[in-house]
Amino acid sequence: MKAAPELLAARAAELAFLSPYHFLRELPAAAREQFGGAALADFGADAAEEVLPMADTSGQWLLRRLPWDSAFFEIPTCRLVTGLFTGETPPAALQTAAAALRSQLAQQGCFYAFSVVPAEDIRLLQALSGAGWQLIETRLHYYHPAVAEAAAPRWPVRPARADEAALLGRVAAAARNPFDRFHADPWIGAERADALLARYAEAATTGALADVVLVPAEPGLPIDSFLAISDLQVDTQKLGVPLSRVLLAAVGPANRGWHRRLLSETLHRARTLGQRYVLMTTQATNRAVVHNAEALGFRLGATSHVLACHLSLPE
Repeated sequence: MKAAPELLAARAAELAFLSPYHFLRELPAAAREQFGGAALADFGADAAEEVLPMADTSGQWLLRRLPWDSAFFEIPTCRLVTGLFTGETPPAALQTAAAALRSQLAQQGCFYAFSVVPAEDIRLLQALSGAGWQLIETRLHYYHPAVAEAAAPRWPVRPARADEAALLGRVAAAARNPFDRFHADPWIGAERADALLARYAEAATTGALADVVLVPAEPGLPIDSFLAISDLQVDTQKLGVPLSRVLLAAVGPANRGWHRRLLSETLHRARTLGQRYVLMTTQATNRAVVHNAEALGFRLGATSHVLACHLSLPE
């Protein structure tokens, strides 16, 4: 089964906000929208994509199975990409359908599912929350017009080496943020969240996930912070505009104050490479990161909410 074209058309306005670039108004609308509803036109063709009928309605649920996450958590894990329905679908019917989705997933015996829902998609948010999906995180999506803005202060940094992967993994695990998606979710738990972020930082440092990881290069200063960057090469080709994204940053007590410095150097790197934008996502609760971003000229582009549900807790 594939996503129904008529339902995609009915939800076009809300699905446009799924694009991580919908707020970059300087770009052509067609370029931005190819990452929104247009990206779902063939949803269901990939083996990891599943289209489920929405109970008691003409709608559909679009799910993406996540093999890596399933292996890490040792439980079937999926992401609810969105729900498709018409404007005539009553709110009560959507909530009932969302509750039925949990039952469908529970037929596996156990499961963990999450969804990142744009704040503008209020009907889907209300249906999921009414059906018992928990709010885990509220995200702020920032962007910086790197080429156009004045230069930020300079600081001594260097790319992390592959043999520093384990060290940066420990930094990521120790710099615990109780409000990030992983630590805020009681199903995951603090220990698993620490381990996941450590593994992510290690993979970024060895080049599996990031194009570069910046660390301080100040003489005599121990490395207790990092910032991982992706140059979004595939998206750059589709958009026709070079850009990069901050994937993950962590700062320990020995490097206090270095988040802004690493972020400042990220902007300088972007200008050197001719990138038009730098993007970054953080939690609405992370006031320090928000302050640093805005002090350096980042602008708020969008807000989204992470919701999750599960059948059983991990042992």
